[in-house]
Amino acid sequence: MGGAARHFRMIAMQQRIKTFKSLSRAASAASFLSVQAFICIGTVYWAIAETLYLSGSGALVLGALFALPSAYVLLTAVRMAFDAETDPANQ
Repeated sequence: MGGAARHFRMIAMQQRIKTFKSLSRAASAASFLSVQAFICIGTVYWAIAETLYLSGSGALVLGALFALPSAYVLLTAVRMAFDAETDPANQ
């Protein structure tokens, strides 16, 4: 078990590669993933709103319900892109 813990510490100690190239790739991947997620979330929102015949305040309430999960998905996509593009193993 000591070897596994030592291996984990070594992985945790690796520094992320933060060059202009890796950060621009992370920004590109994050924007691509965010746009794709936004399109999917918008499509689901539109389908629910149209199915339930929502307009005006009903659509705003549905939008408010979608806001927090949408923000979580977008932040997760950005974090995932940053982790993937700055990981030394991916360079």
